This record gives sequence, C-alpha cells and structure tokens, in this order.
Amino acid sequence: MFFNFLVAHRLLTIMLVVAAGALVGRVRFGAMRLGAAGALLVGLAVGALDPRLGQDLDLLKTLGVVLFCYTVGLTAGNTFRSDLRRQWPLMFLGIGGLGIMAGAAVIFARWGGLEPSYVTGLYAGTLTSPAIAAALQVSASPAQTLVGYSVSYPVGVLVALFFVSLLTKRRWPGKRDVPSLAEAGLTATSVLVENPSLIANVPGFSDGRVRMSYLRHEGEIGVASPRTQLERGDEVLLVGNPADVAVALRALGRESAPERDLTNYRRNVDFRRFILSNPKLAGRKLKYVREEVRNHLGGVVTRVRRRDLDMLGNDDVVLQLGDRLLVVLPSKNLGEAADFFGDSEARISSIDAFSLGLGVSLGLLAGSVHLPLPGGISLTLGSAAGPLLVGMILGGIHRVKSLHWDLPHSTNSVLRQTGILMFLACLGISSGPAFVSQAFSKTGLVIALVSAGALVLGAAFLIIGAYLVGLSAQRSSGAFAGFVGQPAILSYANSLVNDERIDSAYGALFALGTIVKIVAVQVIVLL
Repeated sequence: MFFNFLVAHRLLTIMLVVAAGALVGRVRFGAMRLGAAGALLVGLAVGALDPRLGQDLDLLKTLGVVLFCYTVGLTAGNTFRSDLRRQWPLMFLGIGGLGIMAGAAVIFARWGGLEPSYVTGLYAGTLTSPAIAAALQVSASPAQTLVGYSVSYPVGVLVALFFVSLLTKRRWPGKRDVPSLAEAGLTATSVLVENPSLIANVPGFSDGRVRMSYLRHEGEIGVASPRTQLERGDEVLLVGNPADVAVALRALGRESAPERDLTNYRRNVDFRRFILSNPKLAGRKLKYVREEVRNHLGGVVTRVRRRDLDMLGNDDVVLQLGDRLLVVLPSKNLGEAADFFGDSEARISSIDAFSLGLGVSLGLLAGSVHLPLPGGISLTLGSAAGPLLVGMILGGIHRVKSLHWDLPHSTNSVLRQTGILMFLACLGISSGPAFVSQAFSKTGLVIALVSAGALVLGAAFLIIGAYLVGLSAQRSSGAFAGFVGQPAILSYANSLVNDERIDSAYGALFALGTIVKIVAVQVIVLL
C-alpha cells in the first residue's frame, strides 16, 4: 500500500530522497562528507525497494544534469580563456589518464574473468559518462553492459569523493599556477609619501596589481587619479594583495600612523559597495566603466566582490549582474552612483528567461549532434557535455548587444544546486534495482574492484602529473572532478574550499574527457 502511494506520487518520492540525502550528506566519514552524493545513495536504497519507483524519471534526470552543467559552464567560461595556457597540461594528462584507465580495466577484467561487455559498462559507469550510449551500441551483450554501469557508478563516486577529500585542501607550491583570488586576499594601507611620484608610475599601478583611492593633499581629502602627482607629505590609500602593496609602499614612503587611516575621513569623500543591477553595464569590462565613474562621478572603483571572492578592480574584469563594486567618490555623488550601478537586490533576483532558455536550447542542440566515426559509430556529446561546452562559450562571450548570457550569482547557484540534487536523486532511484541485484554477487564484487583499481591508477597519473608540472592542488581537484565527469564531485570540491580554479579546471576536462570516453568504450570492445 505504501509503495503504491509512492509510485503514484513520484515527485513526492524524489523530494523525500533529496531531503533524506541531505541528512546523509552531512554525516562525516573521517575527513569526508558525501554532500550532494547523499541523494544518490539514498536514491539507490529507495529505488531498490520497488522497481516501479524508478520508471519514467529520464526527463527529470536529464533536466537536472542540463541545469547543473550549463550553469557550471557559464561560471567556468568566465576564466577559461585566461587560464587556457595553464589548462593545456591538464588536458594532456587527462587524455593519458583515461587511456591508462581503459587499459587497466581491460587487464584487470581479464584476471577477474569479466566479459568485454561488462568492461565497457564499468568504464562508462566509473567515469559517469554519457559514453554509456555508445557502449550499448557496440556491446555484444547490452544487459551485461548495463550491469557493469550500474555497479561501477556508485563505486566511482565514492572513490572520487575520497580522493577529493584528501586533495582539495592541500597546499603545495603550484609554481605554474596563479593564486586563487580568494586565497590571495586584498588589503588597504594608508601611505605617507616620502618619494614624490606620478600615480601612474607607482610600481604595480599600470599593470593593475595595485589601486589608489583616498588622497590627502595639503590637508584636503580627495580622490586619487592616474594623472595625480604625489608630493612629499601627501597620504594615499593603496589597495591590492599584501605582497604588491608592500612593493608600492616601499617605493612611495612608509605606512601612515593608524590614527590617520584615510578611510576614517568620510565627510567629503566616502566609499560604498554598490550592487551591479544595471543590465547596460553587465558584460562590459571594468576599464570602460571605470572611465565613466571617474569622468561623471569623480570616483574610482577599487574592488569587485563576486560571490565570496573579493577581486581587485582590474581593467580586464568583466562585470556580471550581482557583482558588488566598492567605489570611493565624493559624498555628494552617492545617490547618482546608486542610479548608475542600479544597486537593486530585487532586479538581480529575477531570471532572464529568454537568455536562459536560449542558452540551454543551444547546449541541447550541440549535445544532440551526431559526428560519424569509423565502424558505423557516431560521437554525441549528450545532455551533459553539450550544455557545459555551450555554457563555457557563452560565459566567455558574456553578452551579444543587449542579450546577457551571464546569470546573477545567486540565480546561478540555486539552479546549480537544484539541478545536481534532482539528477542524483533520480539517478539513484532508477538505478537501485539493478545495483542491488548485482552489487553483492561475485560478478558485482569483481566489477567494483576493477572499477576502483582502474580509477585509482588514472587518478594517480593525473594528480601526480599536475603536481609535477606545477599546478595547484585546487586546480588539480577541479581537473579530477572533470576527469571523472561526476557533477557531485565538483559540488563536493566547491563545498570544501572557495576557489575559482576548481570550476575552471573542471570545464577544461569535462567536455574533452567526454569525447575521449566515447571513443575509448568502442576501443575496449576490440581489445
């Protein structure tokens, strides 16, 4: 009776799985928490109770992964092009790691007596890949392929979560990587000028590593500009990361006495964070907005806060709806500045349904394109890699005339979390019966061991390689999440640290890895 009720009210079942999964996700297993993957485990348990619960969930499952991958793509696209030089080693390491996994899976499977049909499924399942469609197409026994997929899927998630829990908070040199914006931090220091200089000539100013805002000249407080000539006895406020501020401070003079901190003087000159809700400014580089602020408001933008990241106001920062800009300007112009930036929470809480619907549609179209391969097989990116790839492209473009592709940060975050929870809950419920029927058999045990062993080898190759080429642990963690292709792994990594390099590396490997995996499952059948 109870199961009949759950079958009749499928959406209620999914929401109960999401709620119970959230509780499971909070439980600590040593240093690891399952996070969003708790919905997958609860879904597997619930789905195993009655096979009918997992029927007709494909549409909801696809919607979840599409929303997640598209919003991740928008975020990753913002820094992907600037990070591309650092991402190339990861891409080659990812290809090598996937090749090692395929070879290891074939060798281990032969030792364990598994048929190649199982191997194609377990390879796709361990790497949570849309390659399962290609695997079923070439498999001599689709039933065996589905068993391999259903058993190896949760194994891949758990092994990957373990690696991410060990890796994400690590600190190693990462000499070829840029520091995280959140990690670098910003400081503001009042400086007493002892060495006269034009502001534009101060070390770090021309290349955007330091900014100046408050200026005290002959006892009067004003706003500094690049054309300002600093004289001996002037005081100026330096903003930047501590190392760059220290260099500029030594060039100019010495730190002012604490009681003379320029930010304490707010009668004629004031500072405030304004919310960017004016769509005319979204998608524009700060360089051009800064000129308008200087010329029309007499102020200067020193910082841009995006989600939990506080960034220095560099010329190349592309503004997004929901950014909070710290502006120093004459007090009389505060009202005019609020009108200029928009400064409205309500306006950034709404969704531009047209750009969202159009962007997702383009992603689904890209995912549905069939590219023919030798042997009568076709390559398809699918509903995960297609939206991710298109999201990265649109996130890098930002806008086309009045059409804005970027979503406000809060909207992006809500859609991302909703998508991943919906996807994992539906996937667990639909996979539960097949998982339970095979997981505790001899075949299931061999599949689990082969999956875990192959993934450990691939992960070791990728992570050790990233360390040797000088990339940070955080970028390596994001790359590993993209390598595995599991959205829950990315979500878990982001819950551990606040670091934009994770999303950027995930985007670099996810789409490329999907293509490699689709080709690999077809090669495995021939080995």
